[in-house]
Amino acid sequence: MAVKKFKTKRAAAKRFKLTGTGKLMRHHANKSHILTKKTRKRKRHLVKGVEIDKTNFATMKKITPYL
Repeated sequence: MAVKKFKTKRAAAKRFKLTGTGKLMRHHANKSHILTKKTRKRKRHLVKGVEIDKTNFATMKKITPYL
């Protein structure tokens, strides 16, 4: 009997990346518009990725099983 395959949620797969050590990384919000009132330092820090919270890790691995 064949093993059931799981579908990956494509929206999540496009938003999260897996690091070499197995952590899931995401992008910061608030970097797309109304940038004139934000300081250079704030915009620079928003570019960097950040690790997702540990409380969401199990859910994210469930919806992106092959990431």
